[in-house]
Amino acid sequence: MGPLVRGLVVLRALAGHEARTRVRPADLTRTTGLARSVVDRVLATLGHLGYVRADGREVVLAVGLMELGNAYLTASGVPAALGPHVERLAAALDASVSVAVPDAEGVRIVAQAARPRAASAGFRAGLRIGDLLPAGRCAPGALFAAAPPDWAVDDQLLEPGLVAVAVPVRDRAGRTACAVTVTSHTSRHSADGLREEALPALRAAVPAMEAALAAHAGSGESGDGAAWHGAEGSDAAPASYAAEGATSAPASRTAGSGPALHAPHGTEGSAPASYTADGGVPTPVPYGGKARSAAAYGEEDGPAAASGAEGAPGSVPSGPLADPGSSPVEATAPPLRSLVRGLAVLRGFGVAAAPGRGATLSELAAAAGLARATARRALLTLAHLGYVAADGGRFRPLPRVLELGHAPLGELTFAGLAVPHLRALVRRVGESASLAVLDGPDIRYVARVPTVRIMSVDITVGTRFPAHATSMGRVLLAGLDARARAAWLAGEAVTRAPTPRTVTSPTELAGLLDRVAGDGYALVDQELEEGLRSLAVPVRDARGRVVAALNVATHAGRGGAGDTRRDFLPALRETAARIEADVRTASAHRALGTG
Repeated sequence: MGPLVRGLVVLRALAGHEARTRVRPADLTRTTGLARSVVDRVLATLGHLGYVRADGREVVLAVGLMELGNAYLTASGVPAALGPHVERLAAALDASVSVAVPDAEGVRIVAQAARPRAASAGFRAGLRIGDLLPAGRCAPGALFAAAPPDWAVDDQLLEPGLVAVAVPVRDRAGRTACAVTVTSHTSRHSADGLREEALPALRAAVPAMEAALAAHAGSGESGDGAAWHGAEGSDAAPASYAAEGATSAPASRTAGSGPALHAPHGTEGSAPASYTADGGVPTPVPYGGKARSAAAYGEEDGPAAASGAEGAPGSVPSGPLADPGSSPVEATAPPLRSLVRGLAVLRGFGVAAAPGRGATLSELAAAAGLARATARRALLTLAHLGYVAADGGRFRPLPRVLELGHAPLGELTFAGLAVPHLRALVRRVGESASLAVLDGPDIRYVARVPTVRIMSVDITVGTRFPAHATSMGRVLLAGLDARARAAWLAGEAVTRAPTPRTVTSPTELAGLLDRVAGDGYALVDQELEEGLRSLAVPVRDARGRVVAALNVATHAGRGGAGDTRRDFLPALRETAARIEADVRTASAHRALGTG
């Protein structure tokens, strides 16, 4: 499992950067101490899985990487059990509310609800899912001590200007399973003021949260509090809290520490390869498309011995590391199978694990599409690195899985995750591409990648156009329910006619929208501007609702409407599917607004 160890070392180094930060492979070589050829081979494998992508000769994290953290969050059961309660608290207190569990190096955020109202300029009043906090300098840290207090306050220990109050949520055995924290800023609250305002609401919510935690675990909950928060060993705090001078309710508490987590790596195992879009393996499909099973990779890190079944339960999403022409270096080597399989086992927890209890070896092997012996080797390595713990005959993922890029990727907006796909679409079709949402009577552009031409339409993010006169608007209107669509058509907005070709008859528009809903696309020819033709398709969220529209705009003189459909519709639909796959991944455990 050497490749799995080295792969996680590279992935951790890359995940230490923010989501939009571009990192050169040479920098990763220096950070990890691995040979450049090893780094290149690992990046090729991560790109094949859709976990990183190339931007020029640099590398950035891809949204697909979040599925590893999602698997832990699903298996832990804590976000699902407490999420609704956290949302209600945030709304009631108009503050950011988060849930933390102990990690061997501190406490890790596993659920979060942002302050409903806009935060002060330049201030983000909240933590990110996956953030690791030093146990000795944050309010929840004190609550995982051997003798925890009933509440704890952080008065700007974690960060200047940041104040917080936390209470424990206990398991059936009476041990702290997690801590719920209300966070604010000194511009709104003093530490004492926040305690006086938030502590009664927190205490009132705890019984319902404890009941939800127990109910979510169901009859399978073993009663072992450690199974919920994931810290191996006893319930000792990850680090001394009192030594850092945190303020808390009067109570005795002792300093404790979890076991150190090691990630050994070396420079052995070099491979004469780097990363490209095809890398000498069968051409991978885009992330979110058809998948190949982890079992397709043979026992060694060489050419695959067989093809996996598409869409199998243990399938591995594969996708190009880079868009055409953007790969940093040439490559011909196939993916590292041990790394592919190890990550497949991590993902398998999201399918096979019972909340708070984990999964058996057989369950994980089946979820990953691997032989038991192969899955066991991966689990032993993951346990050695601190990502998995063994409880008798069951395995469970640990909070450290979230360090693999979950926090920085969690900050990506809907537009931010769509832009790379728009760029790829523009390179493919040679025309400008845009993403828009419905905003009252208009569409509003939330992302756009233009082409460079002598004559072009000047459109920027935030630009608004009449919805009924645009292809994206018609896709969005067609996605409304019958009542909302009828109400929109009854309004005055339909009377606007940017060109003589614009359809303004409510009856005619109703028929057009019915056709758009059935066809799954809209083509508008010179109704917004003379000489401009556009084609749009819907973008749906995880529930299947149309939340945005994607379009390509071209000059009407470049062929007829049929040519536009033939040349652009397949690429538009494929791009929309990729955006939707990223939306499903990014929104699995957090709200993702469309802006």
